[in-house]
Amino acid sequence: MKILLTGGAGFIGSHFCERLLNENCEVVIIDNFNDYYDPTIKRENIKIFEENDRVTIVDGDILDTALLDDLFAEHTFTAIVHLAARAGVRPSLLQPLLYERVNVIGTLELLERARKHGVNKLVIASSSSVYGNNEKIPFSESDNVDFPISPYAATKKSCELVAHTYCHLYQLNITMLRFFTVYGPRQRPDMAIHKFAKLIAQDEKIPVYGDGKSRRDYTFISDIVDGIYRSLVHCSGYNIYNLGESRTIALSELIAVLEDKIGKKARIERLPMQPGDVPVTFADISKARSELGYDPQVDIVTGVTKFIDWFKDHHRIK
Repeated sequence: MKILLTGGAGFIGSHFCERLLNENCEVVIIDNFNDYYDPTIKRENIKIFEENDRVTIVDGDILDTALLDDLFAEHTFTAIVHLAARAGVRPSLLQPLLYERVNVIGTLELLERARKHGVNKLVIASSSSVYGNNEKIPFSESDNVDFPISPYAATKKSCELVAHTYCHLYQLNITMLRFFTVYGPRQRPDMAIHKFAKLIAQDEKIPVYGDGKSRRDYTFISDIVDGIYRSLVHCSGYNIYNLGESRTIALSELIAVLEDKIGKKARIERLPMQPGDVPVTFADISKARSELGYDPQVDIVTGVTKFIDWFKDHHRIK
């Protein structure tokens, strides 16, 4: 199989590229190495692929229509795994038009080329943020998600809608994956576990929005990667799947785990809840279990231990 992997230099993308190579696939990565966070981090993520003759790395943007036309003319793709996006709830409040262009128009550009070039399997990243302030927990794929509370969430819901349209009109097989707070080695530095670990290690205050009782369904990267690959193998028709751990932990409890693994107490700065934040995320993964065989293995304490081992080595901390 030859896979077009968008956002392949990112945290999830680089791990998934490793899985594709282990499955003897060819991979074409497209990533624009934008400055949402330090681009050198992404370049470090893909160094291991630079000498691999089964990986082609394209420094480019999914909004560059000429580049996309050239890519699809040059390569015959078996499938597209679309992970590229502008990420983050809070930044989307400041740049909603940018999020709309990259996330929605970018997805449409890929769908159009899949239609024109006969690529009939696509796996596309959505987000647990589409559930908004859903009061029914755990969150199920059948729940109403018509009430997003951030531009980021709205763009992800929009991507699900346009993907369904292309499946209906052009018989493309499309799977949408609602990721629940992914963490692990190479995690983005702006994400809570990485950000808090660095601040605790440096004896700096960590910002805690609200009373620390908000809960998240943290999902270890190896479980997410397995879910993506299973989605690719089983991609047929139009489907949406939650990929989470299906267990939650309060923010205050997470901080306690980080303190234990780092060996330092956190200095906490209490701040008000932020617009766009939700009090809880919790995945019902019964559909992914039954239809994909998805079976997450890494609990939060084991996962944080693995992350801190990587973090200490990466930052040369004893």
